[in-house]
Amino acid sequence: MFLVLIFAAGLYGLGAYMGAPKTQRWALIGLLFAAVIGVLFLFPEGHGLRVALGGTPAPYLMMVGFGALVLLYRIGLSGLRKRAQGGSLDVAPTPSGTFSETELERYARHIVLREIGGTGQKKLKSAKILVVGAGGLGAPALQYLAAAGVGTIGVIDDDSVENANLQRQIIHRDEDIGTPKVFSAQQAMLAQNPYVEVRPYHRRLDAEIAQDLFADYDLILDGTDNFKTRYLVNETAVMLGKPVISGALSQWEGQLSVFDPAKGTPCYQCIFPSAPAPDLAPSCAEAGVIGPLPGVVGAMMAQEAIKLITGAGSVLHSEMLIYDGLFGETRKMGLKPRSDCPICGG
Repeated sequence: MFLVLIFAAGLYGLGAYMGAPKTQRWALIGLLFAAVIGVLFLFPEGHGLRVALGGTPAPYLMMVGFGALVLLYRIGLSGLRKRAQGGSLDVAPTPSGTFSETELERYARHIVLREIGGTGQKKLKSAKILVVGAGGLGAPALQYLAAAGVGTIGVIDDDSVENANLQRQIIHRDEDIGTPKVFSAQQAMLAQNPYVEVRPYHRRLDAEIAQDLFADYDLILDGTDNFKTRYLVNETAVMLGKPVISGALSQWEGQLSVFDPAKGTPCYQCIFPSAPAPDLAPSCAEAGVIGPLPGVVGAMMAQEAIKLITGAGSVLHSEMLIYDGLFGETRKMGLKPRSDCPICGG
């Protein structure tokens, strides 16, 4: 046994001399002891090699068992140390408006922007944004809001991930098919940025919950695909004085605007007094939509949200931006409130 220990020490020293990692050195020693124990079990008693190794595996088994106990102790101690320090990723909660070193590095490209800086990033961390819909527009908006460090992000949607969604709703994956979209989106957002809080609401937005839900948030992003929900979002937001960033898609074209009557802008129903006939506004399933278009418009919605929260630049108040992906054109049109609007007029 003494010779085996000397050989093991020699292996460890040779590995150190050659610059091999400790894990590899200990793995070689483990293989050595496994081979010795195998010889002692497999070779018959009285065999010369077995006699040279001591004749019995008992002391080697005791040594291996002791080594296993030491290893388990070190693993447990390391786990307790990480928990006490908030984990290796430095995700321990920090006071509102303050940042850990990891967060400062993560948001450094924002902080060096003159229009955002540290003050703007603090505003983002303190902000609460609700995204209505986790589909085509909601998927990229949610991803960029989480990446930007928005402190609290709510998402409400009653749908589950379907195979047909994956052509454009890139926050969801093939393995998420059948999973409620809000939970799939939550998992992806936290995997990207564990420093944000995601609140999933797996249900349809209706008048019964809309007012209480919106009251908890500073800003609403509307990425829904039906006029009934859009009108509900608009009415509730106007009632509570919450700004709404609204986006829409059709085939190759997208549009977005910021509706905030409390700041003198029109509301959604000023521009769209009533829902068009179904054949004039077909759904994406009926008319089709090019895959990257929701990413373009959804990312612009997230950008408008960041500008609105931080005060950077000018947002699309009283303007609608229209993006034509087929011909690569972007244009704006001015919007005015209607005095006879049943929601914000008068």
